[in-house]
Amino acid sequence: MAVYTDVTDEALAGFLGDYEIGEMVAFRGIAEGVENSNFSLRTTQGDFILTLYEKRVDPAELPWFLGLMEHLAARGIVCPLPVRGRDGVALRHLAGRHAAITTFLPGVWPRRVRAEHCAPLGAALAALHRAGADYPPTRVNALGPAGWSPLLLGCLERAGDLPEGLAHELETALAGILADWPEGLPVGHIHADLFPDNVFFLDRRLSGLIDFYFAATDILAYDIAICLNAWCFEADMSFNVTKARALLRAYAAERPLSAAERAALPVLCRGAAIRFALTRLYDWVNTPPGALVTRKDPMEYVRRLRFHCSARDEHAYGL
Repeated sequence: MAVYTDVTDEALAGFLGDYEIGEMVAFRGIAEGVENSNFSLRTTQGDFILTLYEKRVDPAELPWFLGLMEHLAARGIVCPLPVRGRDGVALRHLAGRHAAITTFLPGVWPRRVRAEHCAPLGAALAALHRAGADYPPTRVNALGPAGWSPLLLGCLERAGDLPEGLAHELETALAGILADWPEGLPVGHIHADLFPDNVFFLDRRLSGLIDFYFAATDILAYDIAICLNAWCFEADMSFNVTKARALLRAYAAERPLSAAERAALPVLCRGAAIRFALTRLYDWVNTPPGALVTRKDPMEYVRRLRFHCSARDEHAYGL
């Protein structure tokens, strides 16, 4: 469930009074997502999404996220557009939380990823990277390589709760990743969380990208590695090279990859896999019963990591 903060009718009515988006017609919570409280809002002027930002989001960073979405939308990227109030301000307060309204994107995310989803994804990711190139503010990726060792340490403090041998496996893998981490690759603004549930399709066409609250300034090809992990593994954890090839070719058609970026794909994919393995594992061993965090199985990403550790070069990904 992703509604952690309730909103009363009276509070919502007062909040909407600061906007020029019409009168409320319908309002309901959205169950999907794990970080914030999200609501579907219909007014006499159309459909919107209301988001209340919960405690795991740093309020100081919200203007960067909202500004990035405005910037991308102005350059043709179909993503939620923050709605500004009568005073020109998009970020406001509701029910004791920072809050914002964004436009609604039609479409559904693919519950079963097929190869035909991967080419539009690759093209959209490249377009996002190009569109973000002239957004001046930067944001350090708190979940980039510098954050992985502290995450692992936080997991090892509960080593007794881990499967036998997993702590050593992760320590060894992380040491190799950090030693091999590439330098000098193109850097820009990345989505950093472009999982299938953050990509909408409508009539077999990609209709929008959502949830930019992990976006950061980092290696562009690392964003590709995140997508290869999220989109190109089957339920049995086998890697689908056909999906990967479709994603990479479509991306490169919009933004060609350098030889160095192609060569770095194995270590970038290892890094992306361990990032999600560690954040999932940290939540798994540190979240007390009843906490408002949806725990996900970290072993799904440990198995992905094992595949990437066996990848010798970019040919493993269909290039």
